[in-house]
Amino acid sequence: MFSVRNPAHEIVLRDLIHSLSDRPVTCGHELASSLGAPRRAVTVAFNASLVSYIDRLIRTIQSLLYDYGIMVVKGDGSLITAAAALARPIETVLSGPATSVVGAAFLAQTENSIVADMGGTTTDVAVVTNGLPAFSSDATVIGEWRPMIESTRVFSVGLGGDSEARFSGGEGLGIGPRRVVPMSLLAFDNDWVIESLKRQRDAKPTPRSNKFFLPLFADSSQIAQLSPVEKKVWERLAERPLELETLYRSAREQAQAAAVMVRKGMVIYSGFTPSDAAHVLGFSNHWSTEAAHLAAVIWAKQMRHVYGWGSFDPNDSSAVSQVVHDRVVSTICETVIKACMATGGPRNETAVFDKINRLLTDWIMDNGTMDGGLFAVNFDPGRSLVAVGAPAPFYYPAAGRMLGIDLKIPKHSDVANAIGAVVGSVVQREHITITQPSQGTFRVHSLEGPVDFSDRSRAFLWAESVASERAQSKAVGAGATAIGTVVNRYENTVSPDDLTDDVFFEGRVTATSSGRPVASPAKTLPRSPNQ
Repeated sequence: MFSVRNPAHEIVLRDLIHSLSDRPVTCGHELASSLGAPRRAVTVAFNASLVSYIDRLIRTIQSLLYDYGIMVVKGDGSLITAAAALARPIETVLSGPATSVVGAAFLAQTENSIVADMGGTTTDVAVVTNGLPAFSSDATVIGEWRPMIESTRVFSVGLGGDSEARFSGGEGLGIGPRRVVPMSLLAFDNDWVIESLKRQRDAKPTPRSNKFFLPLFADSSQIAQLSPVEKKVWERLAERPLELETLYRSAREQAQAAAVMVRKGMVIYSGFTPSDAAHVLGFSNHWSTEAAHLAAVIWAKQMRHVYGWGSFDPNDSSAVSQVVHDRVVSTICETVIKACMATGGPRNETAVFDKINRLLTDWIMDNGTMDGGLFAVNFDPGRSLVAVGAPAPFYYPAAGRMLGIDLKIPKHSDVANAIGAVVGSVVQREHITITQPSQGTFRVHSLEGPVDFSDRSRAFLWAESVASERAQSKAVGAGATAIGTVVNRYENTVSPDDLTDDVFFEGRVTATSSGRPVASPAKTLPRSPNQ
């Protein structure tokens, strides 16, 4: 429970297991430095459960790139060797958004910005100040859990080019968060889909319009657990996508089984998406524009006749696509504002936070004025909105104008993620806590166990020396060269009055060592836990 203060028992148990087996071992003190045993236990459990998956991924990539060696990106945008990632795979959570932030800041050459990365599935927003993105051990959320992972503070929503345009009750039109396969992409890969869409256009719309089933992913254990009906569906999907309406009418049991497989993550729906609307409006043409027009008409009829929403011209695919496009732009604006408001950490008063966010969103998007122009709400003029990701040029020029903020879409913004991996550095941190268990005793909690000092300054100097040494050692192990180290000191003290010395409660020393990755990372990996 207190291994971050004295990890001796974890180290003894780890060494004992290693003396009996070459299986990987995850220790809590290696992943987290803060108190909170339940969250640390969850972090350790997540790490252990990821080892076998990351092991297969890294070994597969390593076999393809053996002559080069590989580095792996962490959730804070820094790099580690493949061997280090195998030991601590939990640290790679949120590495994708973090890498995009690093790449965007490099491409835009701006010190203070709001970075928005829009891909096919999500939009990820982060704030960069003085050239560095904010990071925190409270920023990562996996489902309902908050593991103790130091990652870039990223605000992520299910809004991307492949997000499903759907009916959303009282709000009318909703975009996402579910990802689907765009109809233009489906028809691009399967030319027979065009005829199916023409039949749907001429038929009465149903909730199943524009929906096809496509295989997504399944490992051998998932396939082995399929029911006979699900196995039949999986075999059929291996041949070609299945039209939901046809399957529903001819083999309802299989349609229901396919829907279950969607919830399992093995199968994915198709649907009308912002990418399809972009094809209709002429922003994009790399997939099937004909399918996009057909899907827009089918979707408009479905919204009107099935859900009773909208009053579109049934033959005007552009008008309905423009509605979807505008909704994406307004959602981007809301997301950027909410992300900026959330930089202070998680809010307990969620309802109040949401109300304030909606109010500020309305004000900012209404030219930033309120109460007849007496007050103004605007973004910091010293910050830019840096938009990256393939869909960014379609939506962010309009979003930038609505937000009243300087917009930058840098060259090569569609590959900011890859560029972030190239320009990233190896960064390792070591935290050491200092407490005062009794008056005049300053206890430094190190890996070797607690060390007591009678002088606070000596305790901090010793902690800084140890933290620096360990951070540099970790950086070398993570694959860094030309290492530099910066040490920060935090003291929690109270001054009761002018006549009494400060009362010391707790201190923390953080050493951060960083450097460029070595030219040729070691290719020898530890033995696989699956062997």
